[in-house]
This record gives sequence, structure tokens and C-alpha cells, in this order.
Amino acid sequence: MSSSSSPYYLKGSALNVRFNAIVGWLARHGLSLAGSAEMSVRGRKSGRMQRIPVNPHSYEGARYLVSARGHSQWVRNMRVAGGGELRVGRKVRVFTAEELPDAEKLPILRTYLRKWGWEVNQYFQGVTAGSSDEEILAAAGDHPVFRITVTE
Repeated sequence: MSSSSSPYYLKGSALNVRFNAIVGWLARHGLSLAGSAEMSVRGRKSGRMQRIPVNPHSYEGARYLVSARGHSQWVRNMRVAGGGELRVGRKVRVFTAEELPDAEKLPILRTYLRKWGWEVNQYFQGVTAGSSDEEILAAAGDHPVFRITVTE
């Protein structure tokens, strides 16, 4: 949970940034690590497509993007753009995105942490897939979640 009034965001270390660059490069060249993809979203200020590796998450037949690090630049861009593209190799899927209210995030965050916790637990400040419903809901505001719908 963020303790200040500014939105929670945890910047990645130099090692995290390098790892993300490698994961993005691999996805761009057709190799998905555990389901990862490279997302492109239009920058709200620059208008240029910004690329970042993401872990698309499926839950009960729907697909989601979770921001483990909080209210990042891609989240702010997604709120304005309303969608983007997911790429693995030559396969590009255009999608629209709808941000979920905190009250709807519990099952998505729990299953996301179950699948991706090995990679993202450090960003959830002690909250894990095994945490109580109350603990996960308390952290929900710090981790935006978007339901995505592939349009192409």
C-alpha cells in the first residue's frame, strides 16, 4: 500500500530494466517466456507507441493486464489510449482495455500472484497469493488491472 497521497509506483532496478528489455526482445522475436508478450500502447503526450513486456493473465475466460509496479507510465497511457497491441513474434493482437474498480480485482490479483508471484511478489509489498482477501483488497488500489478484449 502506498503511504502517501501520490499513486504507488515502484521503479525497476537496473537489473529489472535489463531483464524486461530481454523479455521484450524475445517476445518481439517470437519467444514468449511463460506467456509473456510485448505490449505497445500510444503515449499520451508523445503520441508514439511505447513498448513494454507484460504478462497477460487469463481468469474465467477473460484476459487481463496487471500492473505489478503500480501506476506506471504504461498504465497512464492505457487510461488515455483505451487499448493497444500485444505481440509475440509476427502475431499482433489489437485490443481494447477497460480498467477494473478495486472491488473487482480480488480473484484476478490472487490468481495473477499464484501464476506470476515468482516474478512480481517484490512489487506487492508482502502481499502474496496466500494473503487474506482483506490484504489483497487493501493492495488493490496500488495495482491497476485492465480487462482486455482482442479486436483483431
